[in-house]
Amino acid sequence: MQILNYSMRALCLLAYALAAAGAALGLPDGMVQALRLLVLVVLLAHAGELLLFFPRVRRYPGPLALSILLTMLFGLFHWLPLQERVSA
Repeated sequence: MQILNYSMRALCLLAYALAAAGAALGLPDGMVQALRLLVLVVLLAHAGELLLFFPRVRRYPGPLALSILLTMLFGLFHWLPLQERVSA
């Protein structure tokens, strides 16, 4: 499960990087626009997760601001392991 979690986090970071630097990398305009739309939808979904699952986000042992940032970047791939750790 942990390998899947880190793989999905890497895919999130790759999508963010491609959306941010797609034009500079010479990707077609349509692809860059699609990536940016995808990233916008993902970030909005993660913002919704943050509101819905804030008690779980607060379980992170580090600073709350870092947990919020990680939730915005990775969504359930950040807060779900926190929930599993408590329930185990």
